Amino acid sequence: MTVILEKRDLPVVSVAFALRCGGINESESEKGISHFIEHMLYKGTPKRNAKQIAEEIEKNGGQLNGFTDEAITAYWCKMPSNHLNIALDVLSDMVKNPLFDEKELEKERKVIFEEIKMYHDNPRLYIFQGIQSFLYDKPFGLTLIGDNKTLSSIDRKKMIERFKKIYNPNNMILCVVGDADFEEIVKFAEKNFGNTLNGTPNEVQESQGGTRPVKQASEKGDVPKFEIKLQNNVKIEKRKGIDQANLILAYHTPLAKDKKCYASQILNASTALGMSSRLFAEIREKRNLAYAIKGDSVISRDYAYNLIYVGTTKENVEKVKKLILEEFEKIIKDFTEKELKELKEQLIGNYRISMEDSQLQMISLLSHEIDGNAEEFYKFEENIKKVKLEDVKELAKNAKEKYSFFALVPED
Repeated sequence: MTVILEKRDLPVVSVAFALRCGGINESESEKGISHFIEHMLYKGTPKRNAKQIAEEIEKNGGQLNGFTDEAITAYWCKMPSNHLNIALDVLSDMVKNPLFDEKELEKERKVIFEEIKMYHDNPRLYIFQGIQSFLYDKPFGLTLIGDNKTLSSIDRKKMIERFKKIYNPNNMILCVVGDADFEEIVKFAEKNFGNTLNGTPNEVQESQGGTRPVKQASEKGDVPKFEIKLQNNVKIEKRKGIDQANLILAYHTPLAKDKKCYASQILNASTALGMSSRLFAEIREKRNLAYAIKGDSVISRDYAYNLIYVGTTKENVEKVKKLILEEFEKIIKDFTEKELKELKEQLIGNYRISMEDSQLQMISLLSHEIDGNAEEFYKFEENIKKVKLEDVKELAKNAKEKYSFFALVPED
């Protein structure tokens, strides 16, 4: 098990048990099983039922939740630090001893069916969820949550087989951000999850640098992997009963292991991050074509892309798309060192602000550990400062030439 601690003086801790497995590790026929298992782990153990799991955290002032992403499944809580032992005890019980009760499983299946409907019926959520299928072929391009067919095929036997294969200490990360003692956390992990990997004792690295994460040496377990095939597609889909057109233009960017991934964050900030971005100024302020204009940079070990979202009228979809592509052309021609410097300062400031919340910091450390090494998170300022002007321009050129586009528009 990998153990990470960022120590803080505030009397609050954010704690997570995370698995190095998610949607990226699912075949087409089992899409949604990671997310389904995540739901089921809150439904009870031999020691606690679902109500008791929630009460032990919340009645002691904590917040309890979890999430499934493409490369990670996590169970977390945020607690007053004097109740860290409760957080560790409850979360470890969940990830070690789920009941997978047959009746609860069938009830939760219905809950996820409703979750699927929620994503479908919200136009903005629908295109954010769907854009990945335009960037990647199956199985990765399929939605993380699965569909009615795949979810209907997942029974208790399949779920238990998957759980036994994936949920072992070799695939786990225990991450704590807050007022806690590293040695005590390691003792808890050793006591509750054992201290051997394939018969070989773990070697625990001693803490060297205050807030730097510390981790145990680990070997990864047998997590399935599937080929990720890149593609680019364009589609405009019509739907009755909506008034606004929602669109996303997305393009592939360098993976987390490539230092040019930081240039993709600069390009995202330049085009669509905040009210000072180029497209906000061009599309909303100058032309009044939209209210919402947002950008995001999704960077991982195995996949990476930037996206630009705009909500506009049906009649202006092609005009907005044209303006986005024209902005890439402008960046290729007139992006300056001055703008580059300003964007670096903006991203460094955003990075520092994000560290304020221990929960967000915990998720950031988990994501970087999944991508290779949690300590890389602390090198953000150093890496973003190294971004060169030509790297951003090169990415803008690639984005203009190869992109995916998905729009959901009102039907006449």
